[in-house]
Amino acid sequence: MIKYSATVREVGPLVDEFIAAGVLVFFGLDAPEELKDFAILHDGSQLVAEVAPGDRFCVDDHCFTILAVGEVANQNLRNLGHFVIKFNGQATPEMPGDICAEARPLPPIGPGSRMVIHGES
Repeated sequence: MIKYSATVREVGPLVDEFIAAGVLVFFGLDAPEELKDFAILHDGSQLVAEVAPGDRFCVDDHCFTILAVGEVANQNLRNLGHFVIKFNGQATPEMPGDICAEARPLPPIGPGSRMVIHGES
C-alpha cells in the first residue's frame, strides 16, 4: 500500500549538507521562503494512511525501514507536506515531528527524484 508519494521539484542549496548528516527535510511547494535553502520541495499527494514504524521510505530505488514516528509527524505531513526523516537508526524520535529510519548512506536527491512511503497492507 502506498501511503504517500511525491516527485521532488526543487532542492535547496544546503540539502547536500543535510544529506551528509543523514537528514532529509521535505516541504510542499508552498514552503516559507526562509526554509527553502535546506528543504527538498515536492508536489506531494494526500496522506492515505498514517506513517508507522515498519513502513518503508523510498527515494527512487533506495528504500529504508522506518523505525519511529514522532507524535506530530503525520499531522505535519498531512497538513503541510512537511516531514523530517533522520537516518539515525533510533527507535525514539528526538523531536515530535521526526521520522526515524535505519542508519545507512543516503542516495543523491534532485529534481525528478521520486519519493514513496509504503505501508504494510
